[in-house]
Amino acid sequence: MKIKRSVLGPLAVAGFALATGGWFLQRGVNHEQNVYVQAKLFEEVLHQVADRFVDRKEPSQLYRMAIDGMLEELGDPHTAVMSQNEYAQLRLQTSGEYGGLGMQVGKRGDWITVIAPLPGTPAERAGIQAGDQIIEIDGKSTKGLTEDEAVQRLRGPKGSSVELKLVRYNPDQPLTVKLVRAEIHVNSVPAAYMVEPGIGYVELVTFSESSTEELRGAIQKLRSQGAKSIVLDLRRNPGGLLDAGVNVSDLFLNKGQVVVETKGRIASQNQVATATGSDRFPGMPLVVLVGGGSASASEIVAGALQDHDRALVIGRTTYGKGSVQQLFPLSNDQFLKMTTARWYTPVGRSIQKPYGIDASHANGNNGSDGAAADQSTTESNDSTKKPAYKTDSGRTVYGGGGIHPDVVVLDTLTAGERVLVDVLQSNYAKYLDQRFTFAVKYMREHPELKPGFPVTKQMLGAFYDALTRAGVTIERPVYDAAERWVATGLGYEMTYTKWGEQEARKRLNSESPELRVATELLRKAKSPGSLFNLADAYNAQHATTTAAAPKNNDQQR
Repeated sequence: MKIKRSVLGPLAVAGFALATGGWFLQRGVNHEQNVYVQAKLFEEVLHQVADRFVDRKEPSQLYRMAIDGMLEELGDPHTAVMSQNEYAQLRLQTSGEYGGLGMQVGKRGDWITVIAPLPGTPAERAGIQAGDQIIEIDGKSTKGLTEDEAVQRLRGPKGSSVELKLVRYNPDQPLTVKLVRAEIHVNSVPAAYMVEPGIGYVELVTFSESSTEELRGAIQKLRSQGAKSIVLDLRRNPGGLLDAGVNVSDLFLNKGQVVVETKGRIASQNQVATATGSDRFPGMPLVVLVGGGSASASEIVAGALQDHDRALVIGRTTYGKGSVQQLFPLSNDQFLKMTTARWYTPVGRSIQKPYGIDASHANGNNGSDGAAADQSTTESNDSTKKPAYKTDSGRTVYGGGGIHPDVVVLDTLTAGERVLVDVLQSNYAKYLDQRFTFAVKYMREHPELKPGFPVTKQMLGAFYDALTRAGVTIERPVYDAAERWVATGLGYEMTYTKWGEQEARKRLNSESPELRVATELLRKAKSPGSLFNLADAYNAQHATTTAAAPKNNDQQR
């Protein structure tokens, strides 16, 4: 990556921003004569409210309310004050490493419950299983804890120990295990496998410091297994480090090709990032899958590869986050995360959606495990209302409101599935809890099941009975009419609890219309250029039709 400035990402830490009376006075003299007067007025109002308002408010509370109100008035949802804990969580997401036990947890009923242990971690080595309820951490009850509070207790310095009391089968016979925390690496690539001979699939779920090398390694492994083309799945990727997005794009571009340009009020924010080396996989046909959950750095990658005709983009329009944030340290161990620039694709497109529009709802499926949100099905290849641009080869692409795919694939609910979704709207969290509980219990009782097992009528009937016992009321004809949607989510959950994320993703992808279209085109593609010709023919043939399958929006774990 060639760039004029060493750090471009959202974790770039600049100097302290000064906001003192002296600053107000200086601004008042040199720029706006009334700024100092307004600052004085603010102090007067604050003291009057603190002293006389009918409900007591501490001055510190009023100052924070004023800060929050000011940032809200900016109209930018990405600008906010972060606490130390929020900053630590952001660092974890972008570094991909933390000291802990290596297990995904969630709240199920009153208790913190293991969703899945991660491979090769202290949790897996200790025999912890999906569905285990953690009732105590170091002798203290977890009842009533939030997920965040439990995670804080479970994490700690590498080499430190923690004792857990677990309930697995019998609440009267809890298990006690003592574990030593280790450095846990969160994989950016949770799934990489051969879809069929010649076609490899890689899912990238975040852009962290290790993402580029993980992706490179996954593709090289698939190439050694015979992959001549690759599907890169970004449907569940909300972004991360800008630099990581640039470096991932760099894997597929040639030296000097522009990846992204940033523009801000300050000259240092006006930067152009370019590729530094040759294409690591020259001539390899590449499809990038996107959806409403693809945002930020995902959109940088999709936009760069689309503009340079390096990849065919398939799916639904992306989220539409075309801005760059930086962190500024504040007092009291807090940080200001503030938008300082907008970014543009190589041909000059801004993909920023208007604030206030939830693109994840407007743009539908992001490759998921059976969530209950259905979205608009009006999206098509007709983007005449968006500004048009030309790629390197002269293909037309569009700006405004996200990255628009080269091939749009809609994923809609059937009429019967829509009825069930509507019924579940107010009770969906409980539905998911019961689905997880049923999946864990069923898989423990049926160890003979193998990956790819069918979800049978018997399983669906038993799941319906479990929902009824738990108070999730669904009329049986409504449930039966949405059988395929229920089976998709249930099969995913059961597979996840037994064999982990890659097998679950592989199962879900077997029903993915986006992956089906990608595979259909890649079977025939001999080069990136031929892939675009095949896509043109596909679009002409399917101009008035859309793909239909159960809705599968992700539950972000």
